[in-house]
Amino acid sequence: MKCPFCSHQDNRVIDSRLGRDGDVIRRRRECEGCERRFTTYERVEEILPLVVKKDGRREAYSRQKVVAGLTKACEKRPISIETIEDIADRIERSLQGSGEKELRSARIGEEVMRQLYDLDKVAYVRFASVYRSFQDLDAFMNELKILIRERSQSDPKPDRSRARKKKPSPTRTP
Repeated sequence: MKCPFCSHQDNRVIDSRLGRDGDVIRRRRECEGCERRFTTYERVEEILPLVVKKDGRREAYSRQKVVAGLTKACEKRPISIETIEDIADRIERSLQGSGEKELRSARIGEEVMRQLYDLDKVAYVRFASVYRSFQDLDAFMNELKILIRERSQSDPKPDRSRARKKKPSPTRTP
């Protein structure tokens, strides 16, 4: 490691500490040439695949774009930035775990929609309306109908027949 002050090659580590999340090691170093101190950070190299856009262009994966899309969809909803960051982390881990060198942007969009669907239906519809670029009200209404149908299937109404109270049977007194 070169000293940032004198470019000397030799230095020693004075102190090492884990970062807040445990994914970074902070090292305090001292140059053996000029004796000045500096800090370095060590982290695992994250290899993320290239994203193939709809028009065929390829670009590097951008966490900032995912976070920006999530933030916009969750605007004015009771969702913290920590939750948004957690979703972005899960998406990145999923992409890294795939082992693919390239992936279609549609896959990222679908994963964002899946995460939002589980989190907040309003945020999901907001993201879907932009991501799927609904051309008219009918397409948008069809998406809402699917959500309503799934909601009604997963939340069955309580069976009221059992809730009826039995009339007390008349008691006989001798």
